[in-house]
Amino acid sequence: MPLDSKCKVCRRQGVKLFLRGERCFSPKCAMIKRPTPPGIKRKRRRGSLSEYGKELREKQKLKAWYGLGEGQFKKYVKEILNKTKRIQKEKEEDATLLLIKRLESRLDSVVFRMGIVSSRALARQLVSHGYFRVNGRHVDIPSYRVKKDDQISVKPQKTKKKIFQNAVQFIKGQKLPEWLQVNPQTLEAKVLSDPILDAESLPAEIPAIFEFYSR
Repeated sequence: MPLDSKCKVCRRQGVKLFLRGERCFSPKCAMIKRPTPPGIKRKRRRGSLSEYGKELREKQKLKAWYGLGEGQFKKYVKEILNKTKRIQKEKEEDATLLLIKRLESRLDSVVFRMGIVSSRALARQLVSHGYFRVNGRHVDIPSYRVKKDDQISVKPQKTKKKIFQNAVQFIKGQKLPEWLQVNPQTLEAKVLSDPILDAESLPAEIPAIFEFYSR
């Protein structure tokens, strides 16, 4: 997705999705300079949305936040919906937490959470280009599901690349998730537990997304 298109996604959804990494934290952010929806002379937003429209908007926001295509995102949501229907009600986990856990378990998401890159898009690109190992084995599939006790590392021959020159300082300047143990010096990480993410920190309302795909 072109860089300008990423900014238009945020403007269209009316919320900052942090799709361009460091730029999103600067005064150059499109949501600061032009917080209106893209389009010619479009000064006002549309009137109130229907329930379907609201659900669609929430789905589009979370899908863009994780940088996923419709088919892949729908697969994850349907997987969680089917799982919560199968298990006994008294043992049923909150579907929202299950979906977050599934999305955050993707290798590209874990690499992003390690703090060595500024965006999920860049993390996905580096994984696809073969920069990482999981438990010592080469993995170049961004959707690869990382599990507890897995070790993620940058390939030794890739650690000298320009993109990692300031990785140590970049990592130390961030608040890393408690479920991930990161070694800034070696660019390695260990998954300590299932991913945990406060639903309130997400840009979308997850229940509305389940409603959308339950129609």
